[in-house]
Amino acid sequence: MTSTSNDTAPDRDVLVDAAEVFQLLSTPGRLHLLWLLSDEELDVTTLVRAVGGTKAGISQHLAKLRLAGWIDRRRDGRRVLYKVVDPHIVTLVHQGVEHILDQRPRTGSGPNTVTLVR
Repeated sequence: MTSTSNDTAPDRDVLVDAAEVFQLLSTPGRLHLLWLLSDEELDVTTLVRAVGGTKAGISQHLAKLRLAGWIDRRRDGRRVLYKVVDPHIVTLVHQGVEHILDQRPRTGSGPNTVTLVR
């Protein structure tokens, strides 16, 4: 992993690109897809059942994730299987979820509320 010294902030273009990463991660549906695809290859029908929504909606999310280079697909007979190919994204998703789970017992937050502890 590349580290950045506390004395030197990343260039603005790097921060803009990082913000785009977080923007792509900002929908619960995409986070759910990435979580599921981080462990195994799954097809669209399975993902629709697991995440909810429509086949078209899930396919749009998958297309955006593929365009970002985070997931890949392969054909297996008539099915197309998807999987995460960027380990950094797996780390971000898992750490984000773990952070929320760690915060909940201390804050007493409800399922849709996040309270930041300072």
